[in-house]
This record gives sequence, structure tokens and C-alpha cells, in this order.
Amino acid sequence: MPDVFTPDIYKQSLALLTDFYQLTMCYGYWKAGLDRKETVFHLFFRKTPFRGGFTIAAGLEAVVHFLQSFRFEESDLAYLAQLVGPNETPYFDQGFLDYLANLKFTGHIDAVPEGTAIFPYEPLLRIQGPLIECQLLESPLLNLINFPTLVATKAARMCIAAGGEPILEFGLRRAQGVDGALTASRAAYIGGCDATSNVMAGKLFGIPVKGTHSHSWVMVFDDELEAFQTYAENLPNNCVFLVDTYDTLEGVKKAIQVGKWLRQQGKKLLGIRLDSGDLADLSIKSRTLLDQAGFQETQIVASNELDETIISELKRQGAQITIWGVGTNLVTAKDQPALDGVYKLSAIRDPEGPWKYKLKLSEQMLKVSNPGILQVKRFYIDDENLADMIYDQEISAKEDCQMVDPLDPTRVRTIKKGIPSVDLLKPIFRHGQCVYQLPSLQAIRQLTQEELNRFHVGIKRFLNPHVYVVGMEKTLYDLKIDLIQQIRQLSPISPRD
Repeated sequence: MPDVFTPDIYKQSLALLTDFYQLTMCYGYWKAGLDRKETVFHLFFRKTPFRGGFTIAAGLEAVVHFLQSFRFEESDLAYLAQLVGPNETPYFDQGFLDYLANLKFTGHIDAVPEGTAIFPYEPLLRIQGPLIECQLLESPLLNLINFPTLVATKAARMCIAAGGEPILEFGLRRAQGVDGALTASRAAYIGGCDATSNVMAGKLFGIPVKGTHSHSWVMVFDDELEAFQTYAENLPNNCVFLVDTYDTLEGVKKAIQVGKWLRQQGKKLLGIRLDSGDLADLSIKSRTLLDQAGFQETQIVASNELDETIISELKRQGAQITIWGVGTNLVTAKDQPALDGVYKLSAIRDPEGPWKYKLKLSEQMLKVSNPGILQVKRFYIDDENLADMIYDQEISAKEDCQMVDPLDPTRVRTIKKGIPSVDLLKPIFRHGQCVYQLPSLQAIRQLTQEELNRFHVGIKRFLNPHVYVVGMEKTLYDLKIDLIQQIRQLSPISPRD
């Protein structure tokens, strides 16, 4: 199936989908003869979005397609050649542009599969390869991972709130442009939404599409009954009537009239939709009207700025809604419109030489990055995940693993030998070639549900969720502290004036 992120959609290379400073840094590396240094970078986030207890990884398929077609075309190089600095001289030598003309990704990537539940500081991607290649990938990889991960997580939360009732994604008209709309539709499906109104997303990704009519259909006709009747006559197999254009309960009564006509034709009134007003009260009263008229199987669809909090509250109030239409709050992740994903260098070496570990220091411990060549081991018993351990692949594992909370070193846990575990990061690219079989979108969506079922219910709570145990393997943690101390000794604190 075609994918929106392939160059066929854009009809051009995506190599310039980067920040300018990435190119200036790479130019500096090239001029300094550092371009063949081998490096390891990790892409991760520091805080779980929406003040929640979990995050759902998404965007990997886009990364694969991006890297498979990564190249600088003639038009890209011509554009770079015309860029001049403040002194009116070209930013880049022709030799560097010739270098870019032959540049392809030749490194390794390991990643967490889409649909996996992940937590702060755990790498979603590990990128290893020549310095320039890895540096150039920072901005596009963050762009391709951050937003879909955010939306997939938001969708999963809404699906948890709905308690298994279908959720339809209606966000196209409020999404952030074409890319935002398509990415959001795909990510929402990964998170658990059942269908989308976005027809292009349906074509590109195979997501079921749903929808009937809007208020304008009703307003075209002289009265509501005529509008519903005309729709039923022309689309008798798709009758979900929007009943709140004028008076909601009167609209329900007119929908019932047309529903009786549909029955005579051997068809069904599939549903009514509420899009305004007190959704709890109106759904209860609508359900009564429908049931009294013998339409017990007719569904009640609700929309109107819904999110997981509102859905949970409506269900608490006894709302008789059976299908939920969500839009703006999902596709824009309105209450947190960005994931704080970052991309940090963690190791560097001369080709085939010993690794030199690196970290980014900060006065805030939560912003100090982790050194090493990292992997995440997830421990579990039976069908429940217990804890995750971030460890360095270059450090041999001990029989009994000790984990340290990176933000509270007094919290140390021991994982006894023999507890089952699985490594989360899987090989995706080796020497620039994709070695990963991309799963179907349906399989990714199923993985999301399986993943969430393996965690304690408290982690999925919206208010003050239980904190899942994530720690650093103690040897790695001790190495990190040693590096911090070494760096601080090189930069002693000056007395205040």
C-alpha cells in the first residue's frame, strides 16, 4: 500500500527537511575532517504527555520510508549553492555540495516498534553511523516521531475512556495542514480509533472511513423531515441523521419517522448524531424516544469537542452514547500540542576505535542525557509487565540486575535472575539497508491494545496515574555519575560577584 511519506506524494526529495544549523554543523564537521567519526545518538522524551502514565510509540514507518529515499537532488544542491552569509559569500564550498550529492544513509538504526508502550528516557530510536549522517537526521526524525507518538497516545487514552465503544476520528478540518491531518489519522488508528472521516487517509492507509451528512444538508431543505427523507431515499444503507440543527429532540422524532419508512424498505435507521447541547441529558432522552418507538438497535453518536476527560464524565453521568466522534482535541493534541522529544549524542569514536561516551549536562538532573549505546529491557511475569531497565549494550549484564531511579538514586531495585524479559529496540537498518519487515497498520493497532493490556490498570488512570518502574542499570548509572563529575571538575563553579 502506498505511504504518504514516500516522495511520490511530494514529487521531490525530502533531504532539506531539516534545520539550517544541522547543515552548518555538518559543513563544519566536513571541513574539520570529522565527517567519518562514528557516533551514536538516541531519540527519547523526558515527560509522559497529558500528565499520563504511558506513551504509545508511532511514526517508525515514516522513518523507514524517509531513510530509504534519503538523498540530495540537483535542485537541493542548487538551492544550497545560492545561500550566502552576511559577507555575501556562499555558506558552503562546492566540495561540500559534491560530498552531499553522494551522501546516503549507511548506518544502523534500532527502534521500538510502533504501538509499543514506552516511558520517559527510554530510547525510541538508536542511530549509529558517520557523524554527518547522524547529525543530518536529527530534525527530520524528531519531526516524524514526535507528533504521531503524541496523537497515538491521545487516541489510546480516549479509547480507554470509551471503554471499548467505537471512536471515530473526525479531525481533518481542524488538523494542522495536509501532513498533520494524514499523520493524525494514521496515528489515531494506531491508538485504537475505529475509523476516520479522512478519505485520503482511508485510501493511503486502509483505515475504514465513516460519515453521513452535516448541518448544511438539513439546511438545504425546507424542513428537517424532508432532509432526512431525501437522504434515506438516496442513501438508504448509510442513515445516521444529525438531529441537532434546530431542536434536538424534535429532530430525533423526525428521524424516527424516516426510520419507520426505512423499515418498510427492508433497511435500518443506523443511528442519530448529537453535536451540541447537554450530551448526557439529550442522549438519555433520545434513547428513551428511540426505544419507545422500537428502535433499540439504533446507535447514538456524539461529537462536539470531546476528549478523554469529557467522555469519562459523560459515561459517569449515564449518557446513552454508543459511538464517539472526536476531532480537534485528538488531531491537534490540544491540551499538549507537542511531545518533548529530543535527540542526543551519547557516544563517539574513530572508525573501529574505542567508544568515548558523551552526555549533555544541565543544572536540572532531568535534562542530563544518558551516555552509552543504550537498549531497554522489559521484565514481565505471566501477562503483566513489571519494570523497564535502560542498559548499555557494551556492558556485560550481571545475573541479578540492579536498577537505579535516575532522578532518585536512593531508590534501587534488584531484578532477580530468571525473570523473563525482552529487549524493546529492534534492528531496523544495518549498513543503510532496511532489515525490518514493516507490519500492517492493523497489526500495529492490535499491538497497541495488547501492550496496554499488559500494564497495571493504575498506569492507565487519567488522574495521578501509577508510575511504572523505569530505572538505569546500576553500572550504567555509576558511569553516568562519573562522567558528570569529570565534566564538572573541568568547569569549576565560579564564586558569585
